[in-house]
Amino acid sequence: MLDINRIRENPEAVKEALKKKLWDADFTELLAWDKRKKELIQFVEGNKAEMNRLSASVPQAKKNGEDVSKIFAKVKEIAAANAESDKELKELEEKIFNFLAELPNIPDDDLLGGGKENNKPIRSFGKKPEFDFPMKDHVELATSLGLVDYDRAAKIAGRGAWIYTNLGAQLEWALLNYFITTHLKDGYTFILPPHLLNEASGFGAGQFPKFREDVFWLNDMEPKRFLLPTAETALVNIYRDEIMKEEDLPKKLFAYTPCYRREAGSYRTEERGMIRGYQFDKVEMVQYTKPEDSDAAFEELVNKAEALVKGLGLHYQVSKLAAGDISHSMARTYDIEVYLPSMGIYKEVSSASNARDYQARRTMCRYRDNATGKTRYVHTLNASGLATSRIFPAILEQFQQADGSVVIPEVLRPWMGGLEVLKPIKK
Repeated sequence: MLDINRIRENPEAVKEALKKKLWDADFTELLAWDKRKKELIQFVEGNKAEMNRLSASVPQAKKNGEDVSKIFAKVKEIAAANAESDKELKELEEKIFNFLAELPNIPDDDLLGGGKENNKPIRSFGKKPEFDFPMKDHVELATSLGLVDYDRAAKIAGRGAWIYTNLGAQLEWALLNYFITTHLKDGYTFILPPHLLNEASGFGAGQFPKFREDVFWLNDMEPKRFLLPTAETALVNIYRDEIMKEEDLPKKLFAYTPCYRREAGSYRTEERGMIRGYQFDKVEMVQYTKPEDSDAAFEELVNKAEALVKGLGLHYQVSKLAAGDISHSMARTYDIEVYLPSMGIYKEVSSASNARDYQARRTMCRYRDNATGKTRYVHTLNASGLATSRIFPAILEQFQQADGSVVIPEVLRPWMGGLEVLKPIKK
């Protein structure tokens, strides 16, 4: 949520910044509500002071033998006026809150405006693989190697699903173990959060109200719950409504969860197999930092996500996203994108993002500054570390061999029983 003071001080600057996110904001009503709110607060506080003054005069009036009924009548009249003003004030506060809740985060100044057409690759690792034999795509490879069963998944779950089988399941688990082991070594705290979250968690992460219909709701529960679309939603709410100690920052967390998304399944050619599905596995990193430390934390998260892909030996690039292509809650995002040879394109396997204080304002997550004793909002950041549903296909495609086998990345072999190569199954 944006700080209303920022809008009060320079509404045009905020409006122009949000235009970079392709968001057209009009603050006329908001500022009128805000002005009226200030007037009402001043009126109510003045009335309360007058009521206190009148009430304090009663003992002396009685001592002087004066009729105090007029004083009580005046107090009652002022109280009635305040009741009406309090009602209007509450309505205004709700309007202001709802208006601010809809606004996206302000993008960082250095980001280009517009959508994905303005995303810029800033660096890459390795070279695009070249093959001197007919290349197979990951769907054909996963099937011929006996790693994934798409047909039976469609039978039991419908389109947009898959079943990892045998060595496929083992390879998926090897990836997750590789990610988890690395994060533990780097000093991050391992979290296994609930998969059913309440509405306040969706709001706190900034996914509601705008993306409320993009999640799977369990409407027969009371209160209602939804399936988490990413572990970020849970992790950035853990310290909701809390004041943290400055010395406890930064908090570095990571979680493994399946993720559940409604937007799966455009079923374009480039999204065959497991490129996009209703459920996929992901390890997510989140940091809570002091504002002055969040830029360094962002670089750390980008570097960690890169290191994981680099450790697998995969060719990838890092792209700096334009303001209009970063998510609603974020101020900046870098995507780590692996190359999929069969498609000739790069696909995101990690988005590293800085929300600044946007999520913290929604969750009321603060820390107490030791120097001033005052509370300040934390900054929250997140990055996938990593999502497997595109890493898995990239491994199959980039490391395929002429005989239809696939070389297993060395870092995964300890969790594959030392196996070095995946070979086609005999029919």
